[in-house]
Amino acid sequence: MTRGRAPTLGIDFGTSNSAVAVLDDGGAARALALEGGATTLPTAIFFNAEDRSVHFGRDAVALYLQGVDGRLMRSLKSLLGSSLMQESTAIGWGSASYQDILSRFLAELAERARAQVGELAPEVLLGRPVHFVDDSPERDRQAQESLRRAAIAAGFRDVRFELEPIAAAFDYERRLERESLVLIVDIGGGTSDFTVVRLGPDRVAHTDRRADVLATAGVHVAGTDFDRKLNLARVMPLLGLGHHGPVGRPVPSPVFMELATWHLINFLYAPKVMARVRALRTNFSDTQLHDRLLRVLELRLGHRIASEVELAKIACSSTGETARLALDEVEAGLEATLDAPTMAAELAPLLDQVVACARECVRAAQAVAPDAIYLTGGSSALQPLQGQLRAGFPGVPLVEGDLFGGVAAGLAYAAAHRH
Repeated sequence: MTRGRAPTLGIDFGTSNSAVAVLDDGGAARALALEGGATTLPTAIFFNAEDRSVHFGRDAVALYLQGVDGRLMRSLKSLLGSSLMQESTAIGWGSASYQDILSRFLAELAERARAQVGELAPEVLLGRPVHFVDDSPERDRQAQESLRRAAIAAGFRDVRFELEPIAAAFDYERRLERESLVLIVDIGGGTSDFTVVRLGPDRVAHTDRRADVLATAGVHVAGTDFDRKLNLARVMPLLGLGHHGPVGRPVPSPVFMELATWHLINFLYAPKVMARVRALRTNFSDTQLHDRLLRVLELRLGHRIASEVELAKIACSSTGETARLALDEVEAGLEATLDAPTMAAELAPLLDQVVACARECVRAAQAVAPDAIYLTGGSSALQPLQGQLRAGFPGVPLVEGDLFGGVAAGLAYAAAHRH
């Protein structure tokens, strides 16, 4: 931060996790602790219906998984650009619009930052994906406007935006000793974003970097899509997905699709939806599958299962060993498994889309090949993804950066350049 001046926050509002950074007096980015010692805060909010309190991050998820009565919301960023933003939803003791809930989360980030650095500057620099919404410029503009309005409602006066992969590039640049052409690969929870940019120690001080950014691209496929695909492939068949009924027809699939999509799960618990699911029993030859499905909905286990699938994905990727998902709450002894070859095969079509977008970004930059690929965003650590990137860009080194804090740090640097 500039000495004597209130710091400007760089906020990486993510689908799965959020991070905040400021510049210290020496001009270096500093990630702020947002929950205990953690510099990330899961983008989750829990409305506790038992005492009408509101909780955020890991605390929010833990209370929900403990069975406290209330409403858990995650993946709020996924709603940007949709008509849902202006609609209201039940929160346990009343209702609130999704727009107001988003504002409440950003206000909490600001409050936690203020507790560490004191007074904040009235402006904020927010990261945004290359595309909030694919193939719809109008909805993309609506998404950014919703996020801007949420930040203003959270207390900021001047709200500006920077593309997340460009912010990550500014952070990586501080580690370079020579000029390089770099492909920034930012794979988060909701989007995969790419930038081809010229970086180097002699360029850091330039205030106008537009000429250094050669191309940007993005696709709305990322971590939550990977989780959803694995959930559908490994868990939902145990509840009836793909099962054929007495007349040979498959059980209708929408309930399983929604049960595997984090921000849609809660809608399945509505009485009308539960009634429709109970009426599906005649579509099952094996009614034990229907019993399992009903138990998941009646006990509201959807988010717990989704969380376990995500943890299994991470464990399988990091160790290469088979991960087991215990489903004893659904049925004693029931479990799903995930091994590395199966995960790679299931995710291959989605990863093909991600790598194709990365290659298109390089082509748009009219570059033969980058000098390096810089990885940021939690989902960029996924081993099948890194394998496909190596195949798509043979001989180009992969550099793993600060997966969860790089974008926020880059936003703090970018904010300083804009003064």
